[in-house]
Amino acid sequence: MNKRPLYFDYAATTPVDERVIKVMVECLGFSGNFGNPASSSHAFGQQARQTVEQARRQVAELVGAQAEQMVWTSGATESNNLALKGVAQARGVAGGHIITSQIEHKAILDTAKQLQDAGVAVTYLVPDADGLITPQAVSEAMREDTFLVSLMLVNNELGTVNDIPAIGQVVRDRGALFHVDAAQGAGKVAIDLAQWPVDLMSFSAHKLYGPKGIGALYVGPRAHQRLLAQIHGGGHEGGLRSGTLATHQIAAMGAAFALAAASFDEEKAVIVRLRERLLDQLLSIPGVRLNGSPTRRIPHTLSLTFSEGEFNSAALLVSIAFSATSACNSASNAPSHVLLALGHDARSASRTIRLSLGRFTTEQDIDQAAQLIKAACASAPAFWQ
Repeated sequence: MNKRPLYFDYAATTPVDERVIKVMVECLGFSGNFGNPASSSHAFGQQARQTVEQARRQVAELVGAQAEQMVWTSGATESNNLALKGVAQARGVAGGHIITSQIEHKAILDTAKQLQDAGVAVTYLVPDADGLITPQAVSEAMREDTFLVSLMLVNNELGTVNDIPAIGQVVRDRGALFHVDAAQGAGKVAIDLAQWPVDLMSFSAHKLYGPKGIGALYVGPRAHQRLLAQIHGGGHEGGLRSGTLATHQIAAMGAAFALAAASFDEEKAVIVRLRERLLDQLLSIPGVRLNGSPTRRIPHTLSLTFSEGEFNSAALLVSIAFSATSACNSASNAPSHVLLALGHDARSASRTIRLSLGRFTTEQDIDQAAQLIKAACASAPAFWQ
């Protein structure tokens, strides 16, 4: 059997933690907690409902929200769609203006494009040289008819962290709603929705050692009456998202978020140490460049561009699992829209790799990856010229 490559693509997805798997499996099979949470007339449904509500509390506790403010979805993509389309459609009038940025996830950009086609004006902010969207840029883009601003907490390719509290205050002062895609930020950045001026926030379990196919949308008090459901059929989740709740996935997401809360400081310290170990080795390569702010960033994600030459990142994929672009771009094989927005051309973007670290990354993984990347550079004759 071929040896599996080193895993450095945690930003694309994380393996489900074994402790989370145990919780998930307990909700499957006749001997388990398999009931329909909406079947409140008997013990099976009641037990499932209790599990769902416990998980709702666990997710809310990690981000400083109230349990009743969390709406279950199939993931951050659905949460983003519900937030943007739901707010736009709930207005009951055509037109209006929303603000987002050029470096958002495709789940935001494609949804914004659909709203644009329907007559909503959209401003796509350009990031600064550090890959950040500044409060000043948002303030300057606000209009009288701006009803929504949608920006990510952590950029999925760069790992940069926007100043969400400061941006949120700008948005709130102008009366618009503020949506934040926090798929890459939950469990990595301390989030306090009890204090932050944020109205909607999207989460995904599979970015935080939970299963794929489950997520949540935080709906704050300013947004609750200004959001229209996108999936109908029973009025579940306070009328905002119909459908039978997947108890096993929800329980797993709750467990994953609870584990992240319990190990937040310890795990972050480990990732910082591993990141520094990796950077110390890779930044010794002539011409290598770190994309994005060196300070306003999570330690988990690194975007590195290598100098002119025949650096063949595809050859490395045999030994290291990483991304040459975000997972949302990989199907089209197009240059990263994030890197293009930062001023890279297609050639420079093709010499860029994203390495993302996580809970199961070891020092041995770090050293082996660094050696393999150095070897790939050294084997490229033009790289050193």
